[in-house]
Amino acid sequence: MERRTGKYGATYVRTWHAVLGVLLAGGVLLTGCSATTTKENSAMDRGGAPGPAPAAGGVADGDGAKGAKKQGGLRESAPPDYLSTFALDVDTASYGYARRTLADGNLPEPATVRPEEFVNSFRQGYRRPAGNGFTVNLDGARAGADGWSLVRVGLATRAAPARDERPSAALTFVVDISGSMAEPGRLDLVKKSLGILTDELRDDDSVSLVTFSDKAKTLLPMTRLRDHRGTIRDRVDSMEPTDSTNLEAGIRRGYDEAVDGRVEGANNRVVLLSDALANTGATDAEAILERIGSARREYGITLFGVGVGSDYGDALMEQLTNKGDGHTTYIADETQARKVFVDQLPAHLELTARDAKAQVAFDPETVKQFKLIGYEDRKVADEDFRNDRVDGGEVGPGHTVTALYAVHLKDGAAGHVATATVRWLDPKTRAPHERTGSVATNAIDGPLWGGDSKRLQVTVVAAYFADALRGGRLPGAPGLAELARRAEELASQTEDDSVRKLATAIGQANRLKGGGGDNGTGGAPEGEID
Repeated sequence: MERRTGKYGATYVRTWHAVLGVLLAGGVLLTGCSATTTKENSAMDRGGAPGPAPAAGGVADGDGAKGAKKQGGLRESAPPDYLSTFALDVDTASYGYARRTLADGNLPEPATVRPEEFVNSFRQGYRRPAGNGFTVNLDGARAGADGWSLVRVGLATRAAPARDERPSAALTFVVDISGSMAEPGRLDLVKKSLGILTDELRDDDSVSLVTFSDKAKTLLPMTRLRDHRGTIRDRVDSMEPTDSTNLEAGIRRGYDEAVDGRVEGANNRVVLLSDALANTGATDAEAILERIGSARREYGITLFGVGVGSDYGDALMEQLTNKGDGHTTYIADETQARKVFVDQLPAHLELTARDAKAQVAFDPETVKQFKLIGYEDRKVADEDFRNDRVDGGEVGPGHTVTALYAVHLKDGAAGHVATATVRWLDPKTRAPHERTGSVATNAIDGPLWGGDSKRLQVTVVAAYFADALRGGRLPGAPGLAELARRAEELASQTEDDSVRKLATAIGQANRLKGGGGDNGTGGAPEGEID
């Protein structure tokens, strides 16, 4: 018997045999088939009680195991510590900002690089569900380092509706017009973006417009588009940069307008367009969000952040949107603005899942160690997976969410590797639902490079690239020159321009790091994965 202290100070007693008994009593299936298996349950049918997802092999995160053994400096997960739990994240701003920084001839600050946002910037090709909720897709490949594999957990929502089929929208635009927005690629790009969006919105959509510098001002109360597009364009054209950045005042006024102009049955959103360089009023995300907490809780109004500028407050924007029940993206030019406000608009306006979380349970019979690549800011205590009062992520139609794990299998391992469970709340009824999937060793033992799944290879390239920018060395990671070459090949094979741009960004990073001929394979020895 083992007495342990949980992540939040609760003392509890567990017996490994008792855990196995509970798992077996719960009807957990350890499958050895190579295909991903999925199962959907209404959590209400299972009581919806807080606690870890039923899964083979354990009940705590492998990166933070208490009492774990060390081998060569590497923490080895000790039973029953085989759970990994995180809130879903569909942000892509980190990748967009990194591309902009590299194009300007600079390496991004490691603190602004979030691997999950690099990975989630690319199409994955997952199966999609017919209705609200998720499909759960698991696959992987050998990492090229001794004993290590990469396991991809892919979640997908239903396809985004056509323009005429989505629900109407009520959008409050909160626009930064402070002095820093005078730089080319900031307020001028915001104006172009709002012009694009005004053309894309329908007559039954509504918009309001708030600007802020040292103070906030309402330029347009909530107005149904119909015959008012000209008025909206005039208000947008009138915006000029001035004074300091009181982001708190802008968000506060924006939420006041969103609540006052709330349209029943519509998708009500606050859309913040800013370089997020707050220097007046409250400049801390917690303090800013405290002012508008009731609007989020009572009316379900979410925050969509659109970042601009070569000097960009990445950390503040991410915190605001994560805690504001929303997500963020970054735009550097008109092409990206059109992608966000035309191609991806339904995904940014509608919700198919609230407070979505994922929990992956690794099987201690086959898995020696694992590491989730990224999601450091989105981790959730394992025991809070089914605690629906604990914040998760908001996900819209057409989105995919990918988590990539480095997994060290035990010698001679065969059979079940991991079971992934996603839990979410229905956006309207708040009823909880779950879906699960699993993967076995024979689905992840093929070679990565040259394998059949080109999208898996793109995922790995993006993750390796992000980790290299942060100074890490993941198992099997090649040097940047080799990684750029892999991305170029994948761009040709997939005919995907976004992958070609990834190859360009990797090449730029390689040159800035003084590379050029590095085709050697990196990859950390065991002790360097923590």
